[in-house]
Formats: sequence, C-alpha cells, structure tokens
Amino acid sequence: MEYTKINSAILAEIENAIGAANVFIDDESLANYAHDETEDLKYFPEVVVKPNDTASVSALLKICNQYHVPVTPRGGGTGLSGAALPIFGGVLLSMEKFKAIIDIDTENLQATVEPGVITEEFMNAVAEKGLLYPVDPSSKGSCFIGGNVAHGSGGPRVVKYGTIREYILNLEIVLANGDVIWTGANTLKYASGYNLTQLMIGSEGTLAVVTKIVTKLIPAVSQTVLMLGSFATNEQACAAVSAIFRAGITPSALEFMERKGVEWVIKFDDIKFDLKDDVNAFLMIEFDGDDLDTIFKDCEKVNMVLEEFGCTEVLFADTAQQKEDLWRMRRTMAESVKSNSVYKEEDTVVPRAALPKLINGIKEIGAKYGFESVCYGHAGDGNLHINIIKGSMSDDDWNNKLKDGIVEIFELTTVLGGTISGEHGIGLVQRDYMPIKYSEIHLNLMRNIKKVFDPNGILNPGKITPNL
Repeated sequence: MEYTKINSAILAEIENAIGAANVFIDDESLANYAHDETEDLKYFPEVVVKPNDTASVSALLKICNQYHVPVTPRGGGTGLSGAALPIFGGVLLSMEKFKAIIDIDTENLQATVEPGVITEEFMNAVAEKGLLYPVDPSSKGSCFIGGNVAHGSGGPRVVKYGTIREYILNLEIVLANGDVIWTGANTLKYASGYNLTQLMIGSEGTLAVVTKIVTKLIPAVSQTVLMLGSFATNEQACAAVSAIFRAGITPSALEFMERKGVEWVIKFDDIKFDLKDDVNAFLMIEFDGDDLDTIFKDCEKVNMVLEEFGCTEVLFADTAQQKEDLWRMRRTMAESVKSNSVYKEEDTVVPRAALPKLINGIKEIGAKYGFESVCYGHAGDGNLHINIIKGSMSDDDWNNKLKDGIVEIFELTTVLGGTISGEHGIGLVQRDYMPIKYSEIHLNLMRNIKKVFDPNGILNPGKITPNL
C-alpha cells in the first residue's frame, strides 16, 4: 500500500478542519506518541492530532482518506501488542480529549461514555450509584475504555462476569471516509442482521474510529473474600483450576502466579509477603456476592479441592489492606518483570484443563532455546501471560532464535485448543504469528472485511493480518 507523506498543504487542511490548537508537529509531541508499553518499539508519526468531538474526527478522516494518509488511533498508550504504533508515520489520532461520561442510566442499567474515559474512573463513577462495570484490566488506572473496546479487553473478573464483549451494547463510529454511524441498538438483545458492534470489538482501530460507547451495567455486590493458595509446583496449581469449576464453583477471580514473579514484585514494590522456600506457585481466588455465608461455603469447597492438588497453605485476606496488597502484587507483576530485564510478553489462552500442559510445555521450550520465563495470568479463563526474559541469552540468540521459540509456544497453544491472544490483541508484534492459528481462508476473510470498511487502507495499517 502506498501512502502519502503529509506536506504543508495537507497539514493546513487538517488544521483548518479541526483547529490548529489540536494539531502538533513539535519533536516532543512526536516522540511522546511514538511508543506505547510494547517492549522498546518506537515509530514516529508525522503529525499528532487531538480532536475533541465526533465532527472533528469525521473531518480529519475525510482529508486523510482523500490523500491516502495513514491514521493510527490511540487510547491511553498502555497497549502491549503495538496496536497504537504509527508504523507508516502519518497521523497519530489521540482520543485523550474524549473523556466525558455522558450518562449513567440507572433505570436501564446502561451508561454512555466517550472512548478517552479512564477505565477505573468510569468504574468508580458507576459504583457511586450502586452499580458495577466489572471489566478491569491491570492497567485500569491509566487505560482508556476505548482502548479496552479496541482490544476486547478482559481482566481478572472475566471468569465470572465475562469480557468487555458482554458489556458493549452500541457504538458510535466514524468510518474511514468520514461517515458517522451507530453500530447497533441500546438493547440487551440484538438479532437484526450482522452485529457490527461485536465486529468493532477487538478490531484495534483498523475498521473505524469509536467516538461513543454504550455499556451495560449490573448491580454492585457488597462483599468480597480473597484467598491465596500455595503450591509446590506450577503444574499442581494449574491442575487445580479446572477442578474448582468441575466442583460447581465459580469464583469472581482466579489468578495464577509463579514464584519468580512474586519474588520480583516483592523487590520492585516493597510488598511485605512471607514467601516460603517450598512454594513455587500460587492461586489467588476471589469470591463476591451479598451473602457472606454463601461465600464462605464456596471457600470451604475450594479449600477441599486445593488440598486434593497438593496445596500446602491457604491464606485468607482478613483486612481491606491485605486484599489490596495481594491485588497490588498481582497487578504490578508485569511492571516488576519489565524493571528486571529485557523481555517479551505473550498472551496465550487455552481451555482451563489444558493449563498444566501449557505451562509445562513453555518451560520445556524455554530450556530448549535458552530463555527463562515468568508466567502469571487469569487462570480461571485459561489466559496465561508469558513474560520471556532475556537474562543471559546472547543478543544474537535473542534477536534471531527467540522467534522460533515463540512459534513453538503458539503452536503448542493451538494444539491444546487455544489461541495466540486472550486480551492483549494482535497489533504489530503478534501479526506475523496469525498463520499459526488461522488458515489463509480465515485471513482472507479478515482482509476482505478490512477492505469493505477501509478501501484505501488508511486506518491503523500494518496491524492484525500479515501481508495486508
């Protein structure tokens, strides 16, 4: 695909359409938006734009579509797949000024928000009205809800409440040619032709730019109980996961952490935690609801299951501070790994019962190629984050041989019935691995969908599908 460089005439049109105060070409701005949280990758845009309404986005896309200028939409910049990297230059479209919570409808249990709203701020706003928006990725304090939609985000409580796909009812979007449409209806049921709302979720800004979001809400719960089970091996901990659900128990969260990740968090975040020598893996299990008796009965059932799989100790978080410390330990794990070593993070997901084979295979592949890994994730829904650590690997092996190891991890994931991303998306860094999971028939369907929505290929080009 051939793209047009932004010249002074195109820049003048953009400034006239959305206001010069919303257009940035200074070196500092270009550098600030050249990266997200994906490894150490940097791609510089030619222009950064920060519109503040749908009409401005529409006007911008009309210009860029006319001149074949690539446009890379960006949310909070917390992504881990490189989806917000402007790899062809062009326009970096920041949605940071779209930060209004337009309406919280307590009668219909819905809310309408703009995509630049920080996820945790939205969660807190609905909580003040006794409601719950349960999609809470680890970066909830800084990520935008629009970015969550773009990546099909989940978080710890997917296991009980579902991913963001369960909570998006309708979207206002701007198409590549500047047309503005709503994708569906503000209803809990939808059987009116193709579901364009669901198609937009996880599309990473390659099909359209989201400018308004209608979400479903649910009543908030009043009680939570958090427990931490310790295990001698990763395999024991992972095997217990499926057994918990087979026993008829559904926690609100079920997280896996291996020892090295906990060690690094303790060092990084100065968390006080008694890490015993014979413990190599943990399951963090949360229950929520309004009836403590029912919750504790579920905890007792889980405790029996954990014992069957060699659990050596169960710790109950007795205070709000203990709960906060345990959740902070889990949520800062990615940051602590990043602070210790050059790394690559992969986001695999398999059926729950396959987790022991997955983690065992990851360690075997690491031994074969000479890399270490720190694994943790949302075990309750089979989602394992694999942080591959450079450690003592030579630069040559890291740059040239590691990819073969990652291919083997994804091949194993696929054989086990899983796929190559559970919630981080595909973006740039996973794009070339798509053929491991998907045939050319699958990929061509995706490419052709892209062409229908974006014939000139200006929206976030180079993402998701290889050779587009």
